[in-house]
Amino acid sequence: MDNWDDMRVFLAVARTESLSAAAPLTKMDPATLGRRIARLERSLGAALFVKSPQGYALTDLGERMRDRAADAETQLSLAVEESRGATNALTGQIRIGAPDGVANFLLPQVCAALQRDNPDLEMQVLALPRVVNLSRREADMAITVSLPAAGQLIVQKITDYQLHLAMRADAAPVQSLADLQHRAIVGYIPDMIFDKELDYLGDLGAGGVQLASNSVAVQLQMIRQAGVGIVHDFALPFAPELRRILTEQVALTRSLYLVRHKSARQSDRLTRVAAAISDGIRAEVARLERLTEAAVV
Repeated sequence: MDNWDDMRVFLAVARTESLSAAAPLTKMDPATLGRRIARLERSLGAALFVKSPQGYALTDLGERMRDRAADAETQLSLAVEESRGATNALTGQIRIGAPDGVANFLLPQVCAALQRDNPDLEMQVLALPRVVNLSRREADMAITVSLPAAGQLIVQKITDYQLHLAMRADAAPVQSLADLQHRAIVGYIPDMIFDKELDYLGDLGAGGVQLASNSVAVQLQMIRQAGVGIVHDFALPFAPELRRILTEQVALTRSLYLVRHKSARQSDRLTRVAAAISDGIRAEVARLERLTEAAVV
C-alpha cells in the first residue's frame, strides 16, 4: 500500500465484505471503492478479494494483509493518543457491540453518563442479534453473555444478572409450571438463538413458543401485550405492568463479560473506557435489580 488512504479503503471493505456496506464508512460511493480496490490489487500484482454477487471475501493474502493493516491502524491510534497529552478526559469515538437486552436496558444510561463526563467522547452502541466480530473491528469492545470460545481477546467478567418468568399483573394467576401449557409463551425464534446461554426456555423444558422474536426488547413488548416469558430482572423496571411469577421454581442466573481485541491492551484510552463501561454496567444492573425487588408486594 502506497499510503494510509489505501489502507483505510482496504480495511473498510475487508471488514464489511461489501462495497455498499463500506461506502458510508469511507464516504465514497461503491463504484469508486471498486476502482480503488482494483487499483490496489494491480499495484500488488495479486488478488486481495474473491468477488461474487454475495460480496467481497478475503483471499489468504487478503486476510494476512487485513491483520497487518489492522495492527498498523492500532499503532496509529496509539500515536494519536500520545500526541493529545496526559489529559484525564476521554476523547474520540468508541463503538460497543452488545446483545440487544444490554443495548436497550443498560448501555443507554451507562454511555450517557460517561459521555456527559467526557464531552469530547463519542459513544456508539452496536446492537446485534449475534456475536460481534472484534477481529474484523466491528466494534472496539463487546459485551457478551458467554465466554468466547477462541480468539486473541482480552476477557473480563462484569457481573451476574438474574432472569425470571414474568407476565402482566392483571392476568389470571399462574400457580405452577403446568399452568403454562394454557398460556402463550414468549421467547426467541428457536433457530436464531445465537448463544446457548440465551436458550432460557430449554432449561424449563417448554414445548413451544407461540410469540417469538430474535430481539429481547420485542419479546418484552409481546409479554406486555399477552403471554408469559423469561425477562431480565434489570428490564422489569421499564415494564411496570409486569410481575415476576413462579420465582421459587424458575430463577436463572447468567453473566456479562466485556471482551476486547488483544491489541487494545496497548491503548490507555480503551482500557479506561472498558473500566468505566464495566463499572457502569455493574452498578446499573444492581440498581435496576433493586428496583425490581422493591416492586414485589
